[in-house]
Formats: sequence, structure tokens, C-alpha cells
Amino acid sequence: MGWFGETMDSVKSIQIRQALSQALTLGLIVTSALIIWKGLICMTGSDSPVVVVLSESMEPGFARGDILFLHMSEDPIRAGEIVVFNVDGRDIPIVHRVIKVHERKDTGEVYVLTKGDNNKDDDRALYARGQHWLQRRHIMGRAVGFLPYVGWVTIIMTERPIIKYILIGALGLLVITSKD
Repeated sequence: MGWFGETMDSVKSIQIRQALSQALTLGLIVTSALIIWKGLICMTGSDSPVVVVLSESMEPGFARGDILFLHMSEDPIRAGEIVVFNVDGRDIPIVHRVIKVHERKDTGEVYVLTKGDNNKDDDRALYARGQHWLQRRHIMGRAVGFLPYVGWVTIIMTERPIIKYILIGALGLLVITSKD
């Protein structure tokens, strides 16, 4: 009969109560993850409290695949801080160091200039056309901690989507065929 036949027999033998129990468990897991994520957003003040470093631009401080934990407070941004920011017209956030801060005395608005530690030039070439400084609205948060290399899982699944689909399929099959 083989593995496939046994798997199909196992799927057929699941009772409705067991299927509902598994669906409820899966729903609770997903709901718990969302609640934790929303809680982190509230506690950190950042729309994305966790980001993965996607390039080598911050080496040697942060390597590609490091996970950064962000926090955004009302404290003034200072030169030397590592911030994560979005640029108008780009979807992927950038992790770089603040190298200059400019505050307008008349309005109190703060403008910052950033640069990757491993880059030769500042980030003005990355900003939107005609933009020379970042405003506070562009900044998602300040880096307050990191886990080295843990983000490689995300990078691999993004760069090789087939791996993501295989993992999702295997987990789904595991949920369907579990006897508990």
C-alpha cells in the first residue's frame, strides 16, 4: 500500500470531533501569535517591533540574517543610534546608523541623515528623489537588541519560496494526520 496509501487511510479515519479539535487548536495558535505581535507593537511603539537585517551594509556590527528588536519612543534621535526606516516608494525597511541630526528651530522638526556602517557614502541615494533627510515619520524604530543569524530562516524562505511551501505542506499534513 505504501506511505501515500497509509496517509490517505489515516486522513479518512479522523473523526469530526478530532478534526474540530485540531482546527480549534490551530486557530488558538494563530490567534495567540497575533495577540503577542499586537502586544509587542503596543509595548515598543513601533509598527514592526522585530526586523531582519537583509544586507551586509551594517557589518561588522550586524550581519545579514540578524534579528533586531526595535523600540520607538518620543526621545530625540541622536547621531550614532541605529534606526530602521522606510523610504517613500520602497517596501523593505532599511537598517542604518544616524550620522547627522538637524533640528529646525522654528518648527522643532527633526531631520536625520543615515549611512550603513559598511557603506562608503551616506544614504541620500537611497532616499526618494529630491529627499535629502529623513523625517521622524520615516523611522520605524531604534535597534535596542538583536539575535545573531536567527533571521536566516526568513531570508531562506523569502529567497527560495519552494522551501516555504514544503514546510507549510509538511506542517499541514502533520496536523491532519496527528492522532492526538
